[in-house]
Amino acid sequence: MKDTAKRLFIAYFWITVGSAIYALGFDWCYAPNSIGFGGITGLAQIINAVFPWAPIGVVVIVLNLPLFILGWRLLGGHLLLSSLYAMFISSVFVDVLAALVPFQPMDPMLATIFGGILVGLSLGIVLLQGATTGGTDLLARLLKLRFAWLPMGKLLMVVDLAVIVAVALAFRNLSSALYGLVSLYIFTAVMDMVLYGLDSAKVAYIISSKPDEVSKAILNELDRGVTFLHGEGGWSGESKKVLLCAFKQRQIVPLRRMVKEIDPEAFLIVCDAHEVLGDGFRSYQQNDL
Repeated sequence: MKDTAKRLFIAYFWITVGSAIYALGFDWCYAPNSIGFGGITGLAQIINAVFPWAPIGVVVIVLNLPLFILGWRLLGGHLLLSSLYAMFISSVFVDVLAALVPFQPMDPMLATIFGGILVGLSLGIVLLQGATTGGTDLLARLLKLRFAWLPMGKLLMVVDLAVIVAVALAFRNLSSALYGLVSLYIFTAVMDMVLYGLDSAKVAYIISSKPDEVSKAILNELDRGVTFLHGEGGWSGESKKVLLCAFKQRQIVPLRRMVKEIDPEAFLIVCDAHEVLGDGFRSYQQNDL
């Protein structure tokens, strides 16, 4: 019970941090520079332009209600509650920050770049905690159930394109759409980096005349498992042991040095690896992103 409460506290703490970063990115970079913003927040921008008395944060909450009902049916109660909190607190932050700090327009390209970085970082943090900020984030999360092989960033990009175009038409500003597209690309790339890039690993294939010594060194010094694959030289026809080893990015230098110290003639191939599940890496979670 105590561990569960601690995990929930940590998760909601990071959701709050992510929501605050989201509000900063929107109020500082997007709103004062009329940069097209996708999703429900983009639609709220249009409504706020037509009805200035309607705060963007409040409009976001109202427009999100149908999506949350659908999300509750398909994704269950935990995601619904955490996403409701993320949507509510991010919307409050957007309105409160806008009221407290009168952000001035800046160079549009700077706003595009840093707005994309901040929003991508914030959405990545929130999604890592099993929540969404609602709107197209939640819609992309629902689409992920059907298109599990697509990264969240790509799904969000597809969903948000139409809204960005609508925002540009509402503000009668083609530059708004163009900057919005650039920012959309940046924030989806940053979000995917937060969601998947931090989990990157490497896989090494090692062909050595001293396979047992190399294997023992990897096991003892790097604390990584090794699998022997049975290979055969194409020219010599000689049977060989091929070592397969998955390891963290930071271990590539000691691994390379270790292999070359044991066998300077060793043939070493290192490849990028993603979604590494198992002992020493992360565990599989149902409805994983």
